[in-house]
Amino acid sequence: MKTTTKYLIVVTGLLIMACNNNKNTGTATHSKADFKIWGNCDMCKETIEGALKAEGIQSADWNKDTKMMTVSYDSTKISLDQIEKDIAAVGYDTEKYRGDDRAYSGLPECCQYRRKDQ
Repeated sequence: MKTTTKYLIVVTGLLIMACNNNKNTGTATHSKADFKIWGNCDMCKETIEGALKAEGIQSADWNKDTKMMTVSYDSTKISLDQIEKDIAAVGYDTEKYRGDDRAYSGLPECCQYRRKDQ
């Protein structure tokens, strides 16, 4: 009887550990990326980071001096490609996409940076 009880305790413990391990890994894939975004000032930073207030984005930080964006995101909810498209939609050039011309024209004068193709 004692051997059976010990065996059941060990098996139960292993099952609990396996279940907890599955919860921790789940299907979410947390990714981090760095890429360049053209812009000039703190107002640019606010607009750029504001464009990434979307489901799946954990954090977004744009450095106005280096022009580099660091973004952490759940790749099962949003792709890096979509992230760059969202930034381009508000008027800012990324390494892959030219900012929307109409949105760029509507940016405050201090935010109108030298475009990639100029």
